[in-house]
Order: sequence, then C-alpha cells, then structure tokens
Amino acid sequence: MAFITINRQNFHHNLNQIALKAGSVDKIAIVLKDNAYGHGLEIMARLAKEFGIKHTIVKNLKEAEVVSALFETILILNDEIVKDDLYSFTINSLSDIVKAEKGAKVELKVDTGMHRNGIAINELDEALTLIEKQGLNLVGVMTHFRSADEMGSELFWQQKQFETVKNKVEKSGFANVRFHSHNSAAILRSRNFDEDMVRVGIAAYGYNELPYSFDDVSLKAVMMLHASKVSTREVKKSQRLGYAGDFIASKDMTVSTYDLGYGDGWTRADSSKPYITAEGLPILGRVSMDFIILESQEDEVIIMNNAKEAAKQFDTISYEMTTSLSSEIPRIII
Repeated sequence: MAFITINRQNFHHNLNQIALKAGSVDKIAIVLKDNAYGHGLEIMARLAKEFGIKHTIVKNLKEAEVVSALFETILILNDEIVKDDLYSFTINSLSDIVKAEKGAKVELKVDTGMHRNGIAINELDEALTLIEKQGLNLVGVMTHFRSADEMGSELFWQQKQFETVKNKVEKSGFANVRFHSHNSAAILRSRNFDEDMVRVGIAAYGYNELPYSFDDVSLKAVMMLHASKVSTREVKKSQRLGYAGDFIASKDMTVSTYDLGYGDGWTRADSSKPYITAEGLPILGRVSMDFIILESQEDEVIIMNNAKEAAKQFDTISYEMTTSLSSEIPRIII
C-alpha cells in the first residue's frame, strides 16, 4: 500500500534551527493543526515532545484531545470556548467573548492588518473590558502576519501595530499574559526575538518559503510519499492508457499501476502536463481515484520527497501538497 515516511532526524534538525532563532526550545509552540500539516498528528506530537517542545497549537478540541498528555499548554484556534485546566482558546471576535464559558482560558487575537480573524485594534479596550466582565482568564494576546514571507515593509508595519496592542494590554492590569505574533516566515527572517512564544508551522516540517534574498536557514523535508506496485503489463506502441486513453504509448513499454490516487489526496491535475515523481518518472495519463500508472517495474516508488518542489509542478504551495494527503495513508517513522 501507499505509505508516508517521517524522518525523525530531519524534524529535530528543523526544530533546532528554530530554537537557535528563538533563543530557546521553551519558546517554540509547534503547530499541529490539520493532522500536523498532513504529517500525522499523534506521530509529530510525540516527536516534538521527544525534542523537548512544551507548547502546541491545534485546530479544535478533537485534535487537542489526541495530544493532551504530551504538552504543558495547548492553544485551540477555532472551537467552542469552555473552561479547561490545560486548553486555552482563541478569541476571534467580540462575540466569542460573550459566548465563552466563565473561567475559560483565552488568548485574544488582534487584527493588525491581515483582516481575516481577530478583533480590530479600536475594539481592544472593549474586548479587555468584556473579558474581565465575563470572568475569563486572559493568558495570551496574539496577531498574525499577512505577508511575512514576502519582500516589503508590511511585516514591520504590523509589528508596530502589535507593539501598540502589547503596550495597551500591559497597562490594563492583566498579568501573566504571553504575547506571540511570529509564524515560521517571521522567525526565519528575524535577527532578534523578544516575544514569549513563536508559532512554528511549515518550517518545522522542512520548508522555508522566504525569497532567496533573505538569510538561508537550512531546513530538511520531513515527509516522503511512497507508492506500491499493484500490477504490471506490457504495452505496445500506440496503445492508450487509463481513463479516456489520454496517454498514447510512443513505443513498446512496460508499465505498472501504483496504489495512489486522488482518493488518497493526491491531486488529479492535468494529464497533458504530467507530474514527474521524485525519481524522474512521469505519471502516464490521468490519475485515477486509487491508482497512477508509471513506466516502472519497481515494487515501491518515491512519489514525493520535497513538497515545495512538487508544488511547483501544480502551481501551488507545499502546505497544500502535504495537508491534502489522506490521514488513512500509514505514516512510518524512520
């Protein structure tokens, strides 16, 4: 069957690179949302704990419950806000504050320019008042950068906006509040880091999305996607393969089907522009729900060993390549 290998050494190497940037392993919060960017939630959580990571960020309560025994703090990005000794919950709007269960630990997200989630800066005073009135435990304040991975000054503009937010919160009387704004791109391009936590997502899994004009931090891909042979056949010149016969053999050839398809989260794409595997083999014809065809007789083939490079063939990003892969594909630590 198709399977994914997870390289422990590469993952720990990446975390070490981030720790050097952040100044401490204790400041790293590993982002494990969406099945750990497709790498496997429980597997990556255990490898993170093995490295010494104490903090994590997940999408919802369901994910949090899987890793609850492994971390000191768990921030949930989007779910019903309830009181819990371990979990803290993101406040994305003023209405979240009103609906939250009294006594819940919350982290206030402030919109400093991305305009996706979070309260507006001019709502900050109202939000802090409401948090106190509702009896919530404010343990964090955060924002998200919209273009930290691009050239330009927008990152610095948002950082200045967030400084204003931090100053106001610090003067408001709330104590023991952690501040965090840096994602992978922001920490990779930072020379100095003075916040309480960095939220590390794609960088931990081996991808630096910054332009080459920035300092190159050495990261290593953690995931490798493999497929296993199902059957082999001889194809004569001019015979057509797969749905609609999109591929026409230009010579006599030996081909095999392999157990990977769009049902497993591999993109169907355009058969006129075939994907070239990590071993240099073009997919022949259309991707089926459960199968692809390659000119190979190997029992196992490597489909992808670098999601960033694979993504270029589909005009997308590494995130989509990894998160799209089905959670049903076995993940194996190597």
